[in-house]
Amino acid sequence: MYTYCFDIFIRMAKLTLSVDERVIERAKRYAQARGTSVSGLVEQMLDLAASGSDQPDIAPPILSRLRGSLKGVDRADYRRYLERKFR
Repeated sequence: MYTYCFDIFIRMAKLTLSVDERVIERAKRYAQARGTSVSGLVEQMLDLAASGSDQPDIAPPILSRLRGSLKGVDRADYRRYLERKFR
């Protein structure tokens, strides 16, 4: 998919995510209220998360809530769980 913007073609890649249906519905309402799309929201969050900011405390609330969510979980067990889930 390509987007034409100011005489420049921007290549847009597709990404498939597995997200709880309730979260998707809330995200759609949130995006609509802000005049954007769920894809736009995800792009903004990923861009912010991957920006390598020197100030990690400025992370959006969703990233702050997820930080440390796997503490105390054996990573090998979690990896096996994901491998079974996505076979």
